[in-house]
Amino acid sequence: MIPADDDITRVPLRAHGRLATLADADRAAILARAMARDDDAVRTQVSAILDYVRDRGDEALLALTRELDLVQLPALEVPRARLDAALAGLASDVRGALERAAGNLRRASEAARPTEVVVETEPGVTVGRRPDALDRVGIYVPGGRAAYPSSVLMGVIPAVVAGVREIIVCSPPRPDGYPAASVLAAAALAGAHRVFAVGGAQAVGALAFGTDTIPRVDRIVGPGNAFVNEAKLQVSSLVGIDSPAGPSEVIILADAATSSLLVAREMVAQAEHDPQASVIAIVVGADDAINAIDEALAGLVRTAGRKAIVRQALGTRGALLAVDSVEEAVAFANAFAAEHVLVAVADADAVLPALRGHGAVFVGASSSVAFGDYVTGANHVLPTGGLARSFSGLSTESFMRWTSWQRVTPEAAARLSADTASLADVEGLPGHAAAARGWERA
Repeated sequence: MIPADDDITRVPLRAHGRLATLADADRAAILARAMARDDDAVRTQVSAILDYVRDRGDEALLALTRELDLVQLPALEVPRARLDAALAGLASDVRGALERAAGNLRRASEAARPTEVVVETEPGVTVGRRPDALDRVGIYVPGGRAAYPSSVLMGVIPAVVAGVREIIVCSPPRPDGYPAASVLAAAALAGAHRVFAVGGAQAVGALAFGTDTIPRVDRIVGPGNAFVNEAKLQVSSLVGIDSPAGPSEVIILADAATSSLLVAREMVAQAEHDPQASVIAIVVGADDAINAIDEALAGLVRTAGRKAIVRQALGTRGALLAVDSVEEAVAFANAFAAEHVLVAVADADAVLPALRGHGAVFVGASSSVAFGDYVTGANHVLPTGGLARSFSGLSTESFMRWTSWQRVTPEAAARLSADTASLADVEGLPGHAAAARGWERA
C-alpha cells in the first residue's frame, strides 16, 4: 500500500543505502537505462509511420496529425505573421528571460565556432581542414506534456551562428492547429526560417525524406519522446542526426556539508521531466548522511507540481547512495555516463578533471542544473542512456561539416612520388603508382 502524501517520511526509491552493499541487480538496473530501440512495438509503429510519410508525403502528415494529435491542420506551415504575433504577445518577463537565454547561448555558440586548420606537413605539402555550415537543418521541438521554447533556442541559435542557410522547426500542434505560442515566439526570436505544425515520428520522416511542403534536410536534431528518437535512428542512414536521446538523467555528488534541501531540489527538478528519468544522489559520508536528504525530499514531493511524475521517476529510477570517498562517487558516476552531473562537494573544481564521459558537468553547489537548462549559455540538448561516452551535446559544430583539402607543389610532388608508388605497388594498385611516378622528374 502506497502511503498518503501527508504520511510520507521517506520517498520510495529504486535504491537506497550504501553503494558498496548495493545488490548486483539494483546496480545493473540503475546503469542499464532503456532506450527507444528496446521496445519492439515502438520500432514497428515508427517504421510504419515512416513508410507512410515516404509514400504519401503531405497527405500522410495531415492524416497522421488528425489521427494521433486529434487536430485538423489549416496548413502544415505556420505563417510568418503568426510567429511575429506570438513574439509580440509574449509576456514581458518571459520575453526578457528568453532574450537573456538567447544572448548567452549566442555568445557561447560563437566562442565555440570551429575555425579552419592549416598545416605544412613538409616543405611544399599543405593540408587543411575547413568547417562549412550545413545547407538546411531540421530542429525538432517536443510539445507533448508541455511546451519547450528553451529547446527552440538550443537548436536554432547554434545553427544561426554556424551559418546554416535554412533552419526549419517542427513541433506538434495544439488544438488550434499551431504549436504553442511560446514555441512560435522563441522561433521568431532565435531566427528560425520556417516552422511546421507537425510532430512525432511523422515530422522526422518529413524532414528526412522531404515532401511537397517540407524540404529534405541535411541533419535532424532536438529532443523528443521514444517515437521521435526511434524515428531519428531509423532515418540516420539517410540524414545526419544528433545523439539518440532518452529520459533525463542527473547524478548529484554531495558530501556532509552539502545542503540536504539543495540535493532534494535538484532531484525533484530532474524527476519532473519524465516518469523514466534517472535521478541519483551520491553522498560522501556515513549512512546517516542521507537521512536529512530523505526528509527534505519527502517534503518537496508532497507539494510537487508534477507529483505523479516525480514519484514514479524516483520509485523507478531514483537512488540515494552513501559512499566512503569522492573517488568512489566519481567511479560510479563515470560508469553511469550521465546527461547531467552536479558536483556539490566541498572542492568541486578538484573533482571536475576526473569526471569523464558526461553530457554536462555543473561545478559547485550553486551551479544548478536548472540554470544550464535555460540561461547560462550552455546547450541543454545532451546525450543520455550512457551515450555520453561517445556523443557530445548540441553545439555550433553540430551544424557544420569539415572539408579536408591539400596542396602539393610540383617540387614536393617529385619528392613524394617514389614513396607513394611503393605503397601503391604493395596494395596492388598500379594506376595509383603510375600517377605518382609521373611526377618523379617534375
